[in-house]
Amino acid sequence: MNDLPIYSARKLQKDYRANGLVLPVLKGIDIDIHRGEILSIVGHSGVGKSTLLNLLGLLDTPTSGSMIYRGLEGGGDVDLMRQGLKSRARLRNREFGFVFQFYHLLPDLSVIENVLLPSMILFGRNEFRSRRPSLLEKAERLLDRVGISARKDFAPSRLSGGERQRAAIARALFNEPKVVFCDEPTGNLDTATGSRLHNLILELNGAFGVSFVLVTHDLDLAGLAHRKLVMLDGVFVS
Repeated sequence: MNDLPIYSARKLQKDYRANGLVLPVLKGIDIDIHRGEILSIVGHSGVGKSTLLNLLGLLDTPTSGSMIYRGLEGGGDVDLMRQGLKSRARLRNREFGFVFQFYHLLPDLSVIENVLLPSMILFGRNEFRSRRPSLLEKAERLLDRVGISARKDFAPSRLSGGERQRAAIARALFNEPKVVFCDEPTGNLDTATGSRLHNLILELNGAFGVSFVLVTHDLDLAGLAHRKLVMLDGVFVS
């Protein structure tokens, strides 16, 4: 694991406004993500874990603070707070992957089409068509790696919860991101299926060298991480 963080955030604050009141959710978070590590973030519901993940993954914007990303080819620091909407969307598509508790697979697409979605966004319609044969091969290899290649032409509704999450992980990895953000990835799975997913995350972390940031209530999953951060009331307490 490289000592220089691939991603650093400092003094992250996120406030929401409701009925004229300011509701602080994150209260000055500092966090580093290192290349190739598994980092878990644990804490009770409502302490701000998912909010932090959304900020780091550029799905939302902090009220204040700084976010510096160092994962681009050629190196150098990218100040994410200074990026426009298009630039943030491009970074989110190319550099980050996402796995959610409820999978978010599109029901009208097959499993392999869901896995291909990030490349459709990356290349656009015409280039995607020209690259489709090689992209299909890549998607099939990923589905084989996560153990569901036999389900590639199924609709998501025909998959078990564990199989849907494996499809979501394959989709998250498709554009070869540097960091995959996982929000309660085992929260909708039974214990045995969750345990198999733990092993898969460990395997993929070792095989691809991708960093995983896990927001979880699952203490067994959190225990697999190289580091664990505990959040309470919008700040880290350990």
